[in-house]
Amino acid sequence: MKTIRTWSELPSFENEDLEAAFWIEHQLDVRLMQSSIHRPDVRESTTITLRFDPRMLSRIKRIARRRYLNYQSMIKQWLSERLENELRD
Repeated sequence: MKTIRTWSELPSFENEDLEAAFWIEHQLDVRLMQSSIHRPDVRESTTITLRFDPRMLSRIKRIARRRYLNYQSMIKQWLSERLENELRD
């Protein structure tokens, strides 16, 4: 059985039958599988404090509810989109 040591060794499959035949003769290297597991890192998120005008926060929460989102997640999304726009310009 051949061991796949890098992701680039995986071919594109035209259908599930070809993929099944491939995996009968191949296996993923244990280190490759371990490297693909997401391990939360404490540095991934930092807590900050922002002060909002109560009316503005109320409007933000209302918009988030209409979109079925958590208002904090929506604010992060907005900031991320704006950051991308700023970096593009």
